[in-house]
Amino acid sequence: MTSTSAALVAAARELSAAVDGLRFTAPVTHVYNPLDYAWKVHEHYLRRYGEGRKRVVFIGMNPGPFGMAQIGVPFGEIATARDWLGLEGPVGQPAQANPKRPVQGFDCPRSEVSGQRLWGLFRDRFGTPEAFFAEHFVSNYCPLAFFEDGRNLTPDKLPATEQRPLLAACDAHLRAVVHTLQPEWVIGIGAWAEKRAAEALAGMPETPSLRFGRVLHPSPASPAANRGWAEAATRQLTELGVW
Repeated sequence: MTSTSAALVAAARELSAAVDGLRFTAPVTHVYNPLDYAWKVHEHYLRRYGEGRKRVVFIGMNPGPFGMAQIGVPFGEIATARDWLGLEGPVGQPAQANPKRPVQGFDCPRSEVSGQRLWGLFRDRFGTPEAFFAEHFVSNYCPLAFFEDGRNLTPDKLPATEQRPLLAACDAHLRAVVHTLQPEWVIGIGAWAEKRAAEALAGMPETPSLRFGRVLHPSPASPAANRGWAEAATRQLTELGVW
């Protein structure tokens, strides 16, 4: 019987291969696939924390330029991933590097604020990664980072013709993650992630009682998140009955 972490690794490899074959046009100038050049760190994350059934799966949108795009870990703020999650591994370079968004791996001097807030909440509430991952897991819906020159582009801004094959690959991966981890809850980090999860997982016969919810996205671009994201997210999860 395949372990859940091994199944997650196989699903991530399949997703990486699927999205590597996609092509994107203007305004996209660069596409990063951290499941390729930061694969070893991502695999370390899956194998270390992806074992066993999870009650709650949090789903993010896609990699941030100073987080997962650097080290392959969802919401991977460097200091937290290294010092709290205890992750490590070599990081290479994307196929076409963007000089305005260099990949520096664990040497990246910038902090991913969204990741700092997300993992900071989990650290403050649960204390240890083991306590958090006993019932929870964090994944990103889309593994690719998109740039328009130096500006970050999110997948929802892509033309519909380019979104369709991307969403199909990401939907299939999310179904594999949920099939593997058998959660009671899928929580979108932001409204778009919740919408994609609900559409991708609708009617899965093995999860008829799966419930959906969302928390405010922790991005510093959100005025509401800047007014106390951890308190807002905790309140939302408590009201849902997740916590």
